[in-house]
Amino acid sequence: MAERQERGMSRRDRHAAIFSLVTSALIYGLIWYPYRVLRDAGIDGIVASTITYAVAFVMGLLFFRRSLVRLSFSWSIFWLALASGACNLGYVLATLDGEVVRVLLLFYLAPLWTVLLSSLLLGERLNRVGAFVIALSLAGAATILWRPDVGWPVPQDRADWFGLGAGFSFALFNVLSRRATEISIEQKSMVAFAGVTVLGLSLLLAGIGSMHTETIVPNWLLLGGVSAVLVFANLIVQFGLERVAANRAIVILLSEVGFAALSSWLLADEVLGLREWVGGAMIVVASLFSAKMES
Repeated sequence: MAERQERGMSRRDRHAAIFSLVTSALIYGLIWYPYRVLRDAGIDGIVASTITYAVAFVMGLLFFRRSLVRLSFSWSIFWLALASGACNLGYVLATLDGEVVRVLLLFYLAPLWTVLLSSLLLGERLNRVGAFVIALSLAGAATILWRPDVGWPVPQDRADWFGLGAGFSFALFNVLSRRATEISIEQKSMVAFAGVTVLGLSLLLAGIGSMHTETIVPNWLLLGGVSAVLVFANLIVQFGLERVAANRAIVILLSEVGFAALSSWLLADEVLGLREWVGGAMIVVASLFSAKMES
């Protein structure tokens, strides 16, 4: 559908759609930094995520309130909300604790999980391209995670686990989203915001994370700014994905890895070794091939 729509667009509209995807990749490649600033200011990652997505939900009501009139609770909404909460909270917590690009590369194992979940939940048959995606993704992950002194290529710390879990949850959200055709894009966006908010509150009430917050004006301004950026990013990425073919969109969105690499080097003095770059290249190539499966 996106391919046919892209062919029917004017050059100006096509450029606008591509620009929206590049902008969203830039935003998500940088979003880790304000959360680190908030952490250093004394605001726990779970608290910061919960507040920003709660405010994003309220802001989203201004844009999507008409589409929410027909929304009623279903198990599809429940699982979409849970997957979104795990994805976004996991990503924020991973980038707070670990190396940003390493986390992002593990997050982009999502094509591996998408192939498996699509087979399990959507009944899609695994073809040769799918098998290649699985093999190359696993090889890339093993390359990144392998440590000579440890042996087996398994996650080494909490950040690795959070990164992997966030990528799996992202794939689950996408697969469930494809199956829940009765729910509009706007409704799914609001469900995603609500999922992070509810899961974050549940973790805080369970005693996970620190609810202490430094209530100074700059912190609240930054929280509000991040919330507005999240709403904006969600709007423009949906605009682009509806108008650009999947195989082109994934190439554009993978620029997030480059933006994250540059920003983490400039802002956090992070430098990855050869093994991470080689493993990351395998995962990126696997992502590109996974797009071919849907083109």
